[in-house]
Amino acid sequence: MSVSSTTTKNSYSGNGSTTAFAYAFKIFADADLEVIIRASAGTETTKTLTTHYTVSGAGNDSGGTVTFTTGNTPASGETV
Repeated sequence: MSVSSTTTKNSYSGNGSTTAFAYAFKIFADADLEVIIRASAGTETTKTLTTHYTVSGAGNDSGGTVTFTTGNTPASGETV
């Protein structure tokens, strides 16, 4: 028996001051999310849980929030 999976994404534009970004789907653990920052030049950097961001809402059907830690706020021109 195979297990199906779905990749669900939310995408947001950074502005240099917003630190909290909602996700609108269920995860079972904080580590189930992969948070990537895309620079305006197109390069992508995968961020590290607890170092660059925290997650709330694991287990909630409606999702939760990714909050970037101090010094890791997505800049203007970056995409979360």
